Amino acid sequence: MYKIAVIPGDGTGPEVTAEAVKVMQAAAGKFGFKAELTEFDFGGERYKRTGETLPDSAIEELRKFDAILLGAIGHPDVKPGILEKGILLKARFELDQYINLRPVRLYPGVETPLKNKGPADIDYVVVRENTGDLYTGAGGFSMKGTEHEVAVQSAVYTRFQVDRCLKYAFEYARRYGKKARGRGKENTLALCGKTNVLTYVYDLWERAFHEMGQKQYPDIKREYYHVDATCMWMVKNPEWFDVIVTGNMFGDIITDLGAITQGGMGIAAGGNINPEGVSMFEPIGGSAPKYTGQGVINPLAAICAMQMMLSTLGQEKAADAVEKAVMFVTANKLKSLAAGKMGYSTSEVGDLVAEKVAE
Repeated sequence: MYKIAVIPGDGTGPEVTAEAVKVMQAAAGKFGFKAELTEFDFGGERYKRTGETLPDSAIEELRKFDAILLGAIGHPDVKPGILEKGILLKARFELDQYINLRPVRLYPGVETPLKNKGPADIDYVVVRENTGDLYTGAGGFSMKGTEHEVAVQSAVYTRFQVDRCLKYAFEYARRYGKKARGRGKENTLALCGKTNVLTYVYDLWERAFHEMGQKQYPDIKREYYHVDATCMWMVKNPEWFDVIVTGNMFGDIITDLGAITQGGMGIAAGGNINPEGVSMFEPIGGSAPKYTGQGVINPLAAICAMQMMLSTLGQEKAADAVEKAVMFVTANKLKSLAAGKMGYSTSEVGDLVAEKVAE
């Protein structure tokens, strides 16, 4: 029995979350586990009614769950940044979800803008540190609004933060790298940084990376890429990558680039993970308010987020079945991943995946 907190959120979030839950229940019936769901209404509508985003009492309540499934955050009537900082970032920081895990995998039948690249080429994972860097809010303004205005925002990392992220990344590469999955001759972890310019922060990352690798993970091949080169190679030679580990800001940028190569935001999913606590899983595409209530939005990213949740909870067979079902649907059923162009409604896509899981 797993206790799952469900936050459908804004816009099309409730629609895609319903399909993720549908598929999860199909997996539960097939693989013999149960999920007890508790729904929370955090999001734009609640903020408009009460002025609340994510109160401290809610954080304490969320700690009691095994995982959190999030639909989407973002409301057209709420100024950008309020909900994102007040709900998403607050949950990440307060629940110490220090890993952002973003698979970049092209599924069969899905179009990519990369010429002559297919599923065998686009198949890697980014491990992004999720609680430090520029997102800590260190900095401020001086003489704001004058011609001498100064704005400072500092990238801050502790050795503790770096080490625990690297440990997760090395362990992930050992367990899920290309060799472990029968896709290559070795498991490789690459550090993505900018050591030639950010000579303090990424000097720390690089030293910690090699020290840990040499002492604890000699079986994992180590590589280093500057972030600008990483962006070029993600387009030109994505097949070079296995597992990439990087800081919060660079991770935010390169994972969205990776998402468009795997078919866009309609298929991209992510996990905000605390390996010792409560993790939160979400589709990456946002709330897409213009499609709300039309039944045309693609739910596969939400279903893939739920699949990541099952894997993190230890339900590997169920997670594998969900991923294979998604791959079957993309390869054999959908005309497109775009909203309104799938050839099926939102609920019908959920039905197709759930039926395949239950077989």
